[in-house]
Amino acid sequence: MKVIGIHVGILILMTMMISCKGENSDSIVKRERVSIPKFESDSAYNHIVKQIAFGKRYMNTPEHEQCKDWLVSKLEEQDFKVVEQSFSSKAYTGTMLNGTNVIGSINPKMKDRVLLCAHYDTRHIADKDTLDTDRPIDGADDGASGVAVLLEIARLLNEYPIHIGIDIIFFDAEDYGSDQKGQDYTWGLGSQYWAKHPHDNKYDAQYGILLDMVGAEGATFRKEGFSMQSAQVTVDQIWGLASRMGKQKYFVDERIGYVTDDHRFIIEKANIPMVDIINVQENGSFGDYHHKHDDNIDIISKATLGAVGQVVTAYIYNEANGDNEVDVKY
Repeated sequence: MKVIGIHVGILILMTMMISCKGENSDSIVKRERVSIPKFESDSAYNHIVKQIAFGKRYMNTPEHEQCKDWLVSKLEEQDFKVVEQSFSSKAYTGTMLNGTNVIGSINPKMKDRVLLCAHYDTRHIADKDTLDTDRPIDGADDGASGVAVLLEIARLLNEYPIHIGIDIIFFDAEDYGSDQKGQDYTWGLGSQYWAKHPHDNKYDAQYGILLDMVGAEGATFRKEGFSMQSAQVTVDQIWGLASRMGKQKYFVDERIGYVTDDHRFIIEKANIPMVDIINVQENGSFGDYHHKHDDNIDIISKATLGAVGQVVTAYIYNEANGDNEVDVKY
């Protein structure tokens, strides 16, 4: 694998001025070209450890609430404007779930926006396991890994500011669904709620990137069906960038079928093009740890976290620099 060194450089001032108009701002902002910072996989890994330390973070539990409060504090620590969006939804079991979508924004008045998201709740049962199937799982990969990558990106965005708007949403109640046929809409309850009731009633984004199960050893990410249907250009650009960065063993240039995940509901209900970066094998199956007690810290790879984190970081900073339309060399 080609090792790519992407280091923090000195800011290079662009000679042009652009007008950045938000809903309440007509100010003129000088856009600076920002070098792509280095994603720290150790930091992301530690964020997974911290989430697991809270305990089983499934809906309606103190551990879940503690994790939510921690996420709010971590975003605020990085100077994000944070909104806690509370909601209630009935699960497929009939249980009323009390959830909270955690929404953090930088440059909230800027019109040009990119949405980054992951879910932070974990599965309430290990229904694909053979033992203790009615007990909850750690969710080290399925939940915690996507959150961990976005928390590290939030730190970078604070330390190395860019001049586009970024919204990070940690969706709740994603993983309390039924695998029975015809039950697709029992999943992603938090993203379904947000898509119908956005935190800003005029909210729009150029596109969004969803991270789900992005930390396991041996993970591979293929071009998912709903993503290709709604955001093919963005998908192709991300996978092309990953290849140029030497990450093609993770970002495999193959199409797979349609995966019901948070991005599907945002596409359908909010009409925002979405890309789902999710570990799906060539045969369309998830990792063999999926919804089992094996989804614990032992399966997490810092190399996988680093690959996903650096590619997404590079893509976002390229977006701010206007480089995603050109063949940037690494």
